[in-house]
Amino acid sequence: MRTLTVSLADRSYPIHIGVGLVERAGALIAPVLKRPRVFIVTDETVGGLYLESLLKSLDTAGIRHDHVVLPAGEGTKSFAQLEALLETLLAARVERSTTLVALGGGVIGDLTGFAAAILLRGVDFVQIPTTLLSQVDSSVGGKTGINTRHGKNLVGAFHQPRLVLADTTVLDSLPRRQLLAGYAEVVKYGVIDDPAFFGWLEKHGPELLDGDAKARIHAISTACEAKARVVAEDERESGCRALLNLGHTFGHAFEAETGYGASLHNGEATLLHGEAVAMGMVLALDLSVMIGVCPPEDAARLRAHMEAVGLIVDPRQLPGAPDWDVERLLEHMGHDKKVLDGRVTYVLARGIGQAYLCRDTDPGRVRAAMTEAVTERTPAP
Repeated sequence: MRTLTVSLADRSYPIHIGVGLVERAGALIAPVLKRPRVFIVTDETVGGLYLESLLKSLDTAGIRHDHVVLPAGEGTKSFAQLEALLETLLAARVERSTTLVALGGGVIGDLTGFAAAILLRGVDFVQIPTTLLSQVDSSVGGKTGINTRHGKNLVGAFHQPRLVLADTTVLDSLPRRQLLAGYAEVVKYGVIDDPAFFGWLEKHGPELLDGDAKARIHAISTACEAKARVVAEDERESGCRALLNLGHTFGHAFEAETGYGASLHNGEATLLHGEAVAMGMVLALDLSVMIGVCPPEDAARLRAHMEAVGLIVDPRQLPGAPDWDVERLLEHMGHDKKVLDGRVTYVLARGIGQAYLCRDTDPGRVRAAMTEAVTERTPAP
C-alpha cells in the first residue's frame, strides 16, 4: 500500500492506494472517525460486488453501520436523489459525529460528498472510489455536487474527505469501456505538466489497462500526487487548479448533448464522462494548434495514443451519437463554471506537458475548431 497526503493544514487527509483495501477498510477508516458509526452510500452495481466485504471489515473493526443503495448511473447526481438521500440519512438519525462513506464511482462520491457538506451543516465523509476515473480524479480534492438541466456540476460545494481508499483490486471488475474512460483522466495529468509521465503511459498504458497491479499503482499514485499538489496550492480553483479541467469544457458540452449518460446505444450510455474528456482533450490541443501555440506533432501524438489504447476521440465516430449541432454545443460551453464576464476560460496547451489557462480565446477560432471536430468532411473529388 502506498500512502500520499493532501496537505490542507488541519484538514489534511491521506490517500491509501493498494491491493485489497476494501477488505481492510474498517481498520483504515477507524482512526479518522469521531465516533465508531458510519453510513454507507453505494449504488446497485457496486453494492452487489463490494458492500458485503466492506460491512465485514467494519464489523471486525467494531464500527456500527447503516447503508443505502441508490440507482446506478449519472442520473443519480440530481436534486431528486440528493433529497431522497438526505431524507434517508435524517430518518436514520445520523449525528454530526457520524461519517458518511461513499462506496462507488464518481457519481456516488460527488453526491455523497455534497450530502455530507450540507447535512447538519457539515459531517465527515470517506471516499472509497471503485472506478479508475474516480480514483485518479473525483475522489481527491473535495469537489462535490450534482447536475442540473443547465449543466454538469453547477450545484455543489467544496468539502474535503477525511480519507480516500483507492483499492486497485476493484478495477478488475470494471468493463473495458469503464477502464478506458478512467484512463483518459490518467493521461490528462501527463498532458498538463508531466511529459515524462505521458511518455511512460505511451509505453506502459496497455499494461495498466490489462491488469498489471504495479502499473496501476504507479499510475494512480502519480495522478493523485499531481492532484494533491494542485489542491494544496489552490483548493477552491481560483488559479492553477483550473488546469485540471483540461478537456472538460468541450467534454461537458458533448455530455450535455447526450443527456449526461441518459442517451443509450445498444442498451449502454452513448457517452461516458471519461470518453467525453478524451474527445475534449484532443479538441483542446487541436484548438491550440489552430491558434498557433502548439506544435501539430504534439496534438497528433495525443490523438495517436488515445486511439492506440482504444478510446474514440472523434465525436463523429461515437456509436449512437446525435447529429452534433455546433451552436448547441457552444451554448452548453457558455454555461461552464469557468465563465468570467461572459467569456469562457479554456485550458489549452503549448505542447505535451505545457497546459495553460486562456481567458481571451477568439470565439471564432473556437467555433471553427468545434465545427471541424463534429462536421462531416466532404470527401475529396
